Amino acid sequence: MTEFTEIPVLDLAPLITGEDTTQLAADFADAYGNIGFAYVVNHGVASDLCKAIFAISRQFHDLPDAAKQAIALDSTHRGYIAINTSTDVNSDLAEVTKPNQSASFMMMREDAEPDPDLYLSGRNQWPVLPGFRDACEAYAKAMTELGYQLMGLALDAIGTTDRSILSAFKTPTIWLRLLHYPPLPPQAPEDLYGSAPHKDFGCLTLLAQDDVGGLQVQTPAGQWVDAPPRDDAFIVNVGDMLHRMSNGKLLSTPHRVINATGRERYSVPFFFDPTVSATIKPLPGTGSPQFEPLNFGDFLKGELEASYDAHQADPSGPQPKTG
Repeated sequence: MTEFTEIPVLDLAPLITGEDTTQLAADFADAYGNIGFAYVVNHGVASDLCKAIFAISRQFHDLPDAAKQAIALDSTHRGYIAINTSTDVNSDLAEVTKPNQSASFMMMREDAEPDPDLYLSGRNQWPVLPGFRDACEAYAKAMTELGYQLMGLALDAIGTTDRSILSAFKTPTIWLRLLHYPPLPPQAPEDLYGSAPHKDFGCLTLLAQDDVGGLQVQTPAGQWVDAPPRDDAFIVNVGDMLHRMSNGKLLSTPHRVINATGRERYSVPFFFDPTVSATIKPLPGTGSPQFEPLNFGDFLKGELEASYDAHQADPSGPQPKTG
């Protein structure tokens, strides 16, 4: 990892149009092998979908509290997450004692017939808001397609010719989160964050931001570099699971959100991960394994139970399937 002062930009046009991606894979390896974050442009996702998801997010967060609490986060991690209800207690990047200053709606894959034995299998909870479900599902579909393409590019970037892991992304674990950050109060304490310093625990995060800003990425020297919004781009970063799959070649980099602008901030992260039954381990061709295999569902269960009341351990409840 190298010191940096700005976030690089990757042009995905060759990937989207089916042209030669040799140089793009090299650029991907450089960006994610040294920084872990990049803007991606020419990504193929229609701007109308992006505008619609931000519009519907604002409408949702403007609903009365009772309407949002009616779909409060459940044990399958779907629904409304109110402000002051999630804390990054597992963070080893800062002493986190205060909840994140954000509220959000969480959508995952819609399982028509939930499997009670499969961790996080379920149906989404939808608010009474015209057009909300359609906007979320259309956006999630487009982002799922882009996520799958980016995973293929990541495999090229780390030099593995084995594509078998992509089967774990055919029925992926997806998380669409509609986030609202109120402005932090004047003279807020230093340890009060919109989102506390953390690394993402999955594979890929594809983030759309409004024009407010507040996202910062940490350098190896501990400095915080702004990642300001760009109308034409998503910010994409690597999470811990892809870091492990790549045998450490791709970096999962700490980041945080501080909304000190005095304005309301909205962002839409989309997390693209393998099925919960996937075994996460260094992929063939990446060198001598630096990480032990782990089951993704078991890992998720530990992370979610540590941070959300809705996931507190219930020995009589569903357990992750392994495989």
